[in-house]
Amino acid sequence: MGRLEGKVVFITGASAGIGAGCARSFAAEGSKLVLTARRLERLNELKEIILREYPQVKIHTAKLDVSDKANVDEVISSLPQEFKDIDVLINNAGLVIGLDTIQDVAPENIDVMYNTNVKGLLYCTQAVLPRMKERNAGHIINVSSISGREAYAGGGVYCSTKFAVEALTRTLRIELMSTNIKVTCMAPGLVETEFSMVRFKGNKERADQVYKGFTPLDGDDIAEGIVFAASRPGHVEVADILIVPKGQAGASNIYRKE
Repeated sequence: MGRLEGKVVFITGASAGIGAGCARSFAAEGSKLVLTARRLERLNELKEIILREYPQVKIHTAKLDVSDKANVDEVISSLPQEFKDIDVLINNAGLVIGLDTIQDVAPENIDVMYNTNVKGLLYCTQAVLPRMKERNAGHIINVSSISGREAYAGGGVYCSTKFAVEALTRTLRIELMSTNIKVTCMAPGLVETEFSMVRFKGNKERADQVYKGFTPLDGDDIAEGIVFAASRPGHVEVADILIVPKGQAGASNIYRKE
């Protein structure tokens, strides 16, 4: 065990994909886990899987909709005593809906993406940060995307939410630079998770086309990068990480084998 042993790690969107990968990876480091998502049953299944391999790890699960500020505040305030001092906050919850042009994207889809990807990140950060400041310790890791650095047709609203995540992360780093609280932005490229299934509303055939012709990343690949950032010595702050699968040279530049 190393620097992360016994540290309390709070993960949003932990029921699948990158969030679940983070849960497994931090468990391997001996961290205490607070796993949150809208699907509580999936969280409890993940908890059981982790405890079979790492029976010594302490895990708390909570149903959480990050877009609901009252829900966020209630979950944070009601944490059991041994989980109250959060050392690492991983703002991972996020989603995309459709490939509509800016002209055509439905208002309700705009609301869902902004409420989850931007407001949800803000609500969780605002709920956790005061105690981190009191302790003068902690690490906030925001999961952005290569789409937060490069726009593409059909992704304007989603890209804009991730551009916002990048801006919020950089601003937070400036605001906290006189403290011992670290801030990291993780920007994944194409990761094969439930992301595309959500985007295409359960159309598996269409979702599978996103990853055709190359080997995409998976949640564990991104989790390894997040654990690396979180486990650096106190004087080292990993500001930005961009991880892409081999063959992806940009948000929409992908080499696909026949």
